Amino acid sequence: MKTTKNHTLVRLLRATAAMLALLLMADQACAQKSSVRTEAGDIKVETLAQNLDHPWGMAFLPDGRLLVTERAGTLRILDKNNKLSEPLEGTPKVFAQGQGGMLDVALDPDFGQNNLVYLSFAEPGENNTASTAVGRGRLEGNEIKDFKVIFRQEQKVEGPNHFGGRIVFMPDGHLVLTLGERFKFDPAQDLSNHLGTIVRLKPDGTVPKDNPFVGKQEARDEVWSYGHRNIESAAVDPATGNLWIAEMGPMGGDELNQPQAGRNYGWPVVSWGDNYDGSKIPKPSTRPEFADAVIHWTPTISPSGMVFYTGSMYPKWKGSALIGGLTSSGIVRVQLNGGKAEEVERIPLTVRVRDVEQAPDGSIYVLTDQDNGKVLKLNLMK
Repeated sequence: MKTTKNHTLVRLLRATAAMLALLLMADQACAQKSSVRTEAGDIKVETLAQNLDHPWGMAFLPDGRLLVTERAGTLRILDKNNKLSEPLEGTPKVFAQGQGGMLDVALDPDFGQNNLVYLSFAEPGENNTASTAVGRGRLEGNEIKDFKVIFRQEQKVEGPNHFGGRIVFMPDGHLVLTLGERFKFDPAQDLSNHLGTIVRLKPDGTVPKDNPFVGKQEARDEVWSYGHRNIESAAVDPATGNLWIAEMGPMGGDELNQPQAGRNYGWPVVSWGDNYDGSKIPKPSTRPEFADAVIHWTPTISPSGMVFYTGSMYPKWKGSALIGGLTSSGIVRVQLNGGKAEEVERIPLTVRVRDVEQAPDGSIYVLTDQDNGKVLKLNLMK
């Protein structure tokens, strides 16, 4: 009798385990085939790859393969069959603590001729210090050859936060790199360092002669604009050729800005948000000498990643900026008209979105900020 009861219990446990496995498979299938309703129509959300360690940046190669960085310090290639490569050789050593690690990836404008790939990353220094750096090397097979750092944020400081790190190539071929103030506040107002700035460089890392602070005493020649907090979203509006950024505020006060040469954006003297301890910060409207945001968000969206949509799959989105949101768990769509902008829609994905990119077929690719990070593809359902 006891043996019969044991056999019955074993069968019940096995049946329960089988049912849980089926439910898990169904849940995963649902996650990969789920849909989201938007103003452009219903969108299918498909998981192309997973088990990435906090993927951060991505860039499409001319042949349709996708370069993907992992914050832990690696660069991989997702092929057209959605198979992930092993980590590429030749990438730099990174400071993989907190928000630091491997950050963005971008192709040289002349990639077809030179195969150059640019990587931004948190570069370790002495005594547990770090700063953001950018370098480049040639992509050959599964290796980055002859990688060389072309710019280092000065100075290196302690702490695991606010590295910025987005790489953008401007229409004139210059490289723009966004830099956080490393959670150090006041240095964002000090032009003798690169903390809390946007820097503008030639593709080889040298300084353009027309940068706004070239030759000015106690100012860094590389600086384009300053007074920023932490910028992880940046893209060029193809309609105007202008650079737009979205940067993280403190407790509230995320901002969309069109950074101008030499302008001061006010952090930490002014902000549309408050300090984390609840203390108030003067609003930008009280200090007209600082450039003010075009849009500000409270509660925060925690912007990361941005692309201007130019494809044909989503006609209603054409010309819109699609901004990834970490705390808003999706994509924020912003419509621009010259120097003006307004939020017009949110695409809820219920995941922390780290980067957004337009695929060659006009679909949208998204990176999720997770231990089990994913590459998602958004297709318009017919």
